Amino acid sequence: MTAIGLSPPVALLNAPNAITAVRTATSVGLAVAALTHRSVHLLVAAYLIYWIGDILDGLTARALGQETRNGAVFDIVADRACTSACAAALVVLRPDTALPIGVFLVQFMVVDQLLSLMFLRWPLLSPNYFARVDRRIYLWNWSPPAKALNTAAVVILAICTPTAVAVTFAVGVAVVKVVSLVCAARLPVGLPHTQP
Repeated sequence: MTAIGLSPPVALLNAPNAITAVRTATSVGLAVAALTHRSVHLLVAAYLIYWIGDILDGLTARALGQETRNGAVFDIVADRACTSACAAALVVLRPDTALPIGVFLVQFMVVDQLLSLMFLRWPLLSPNYFARVDRRIYLWNWSPPAKALNTAAVVILAICTPTAVAVTFAVGVAVVKVVSLVCAARLPVGLPHTQP
C-alpha cells in the first residue's frame, strides 16, 4: 500500500496475460462464427483454443515466475467469456444439450465464479494454491482432475450421453460447487499454512 492507502500500479502486460487475451479473443470469435455459420468445426476449434490456452497461460505464468493475483482474476473472467460463447454455440448447434449446459452455465458463471474468487480472502496468488487454506476444497475444485471434470466433462457428457446422464452429472458438479462455496465462506481469514 502506498502512503495514501492505494495499491501500487498493477502490471497487466506479461506473457501469461497475453496468452489469456489471445485465447479469449480467438475462442470467443470462433464461437460467434460457429453460431453464425452453424459450424461444428468452428465450435470444436473454439473449445480447443479455450482449453489449450487455459492450460498454456497457467503453465507459462508458473514457468516464467509471472503469476499474479490480477492475472488469476483475468483468467477466471476470461474463462467465463469463453465458456458462455462456446456454450451458446453448442446449444444452437445441438438443442438437446440445452438442459445440461444450462445447469452447467448457472453453476459455472455464478457459483464457481464466486468460489474461484474466494482465494482473494487470503494472501494466495490464485485458486491453484487453495490447498494451503483447505486441501479438501482444493481437491474438489482446482486439482487437475477436478478442473477436467468440472468443465470439459460436462460438455463432453452433454454431447455424448443421454440428457439425463449429463444433467445428473451437471447437478452433481453444482452440488460440489455450492458445498465448496459454503465451506470456503466459513473459513477464517488469515495466513494460509504456508506462504505462496
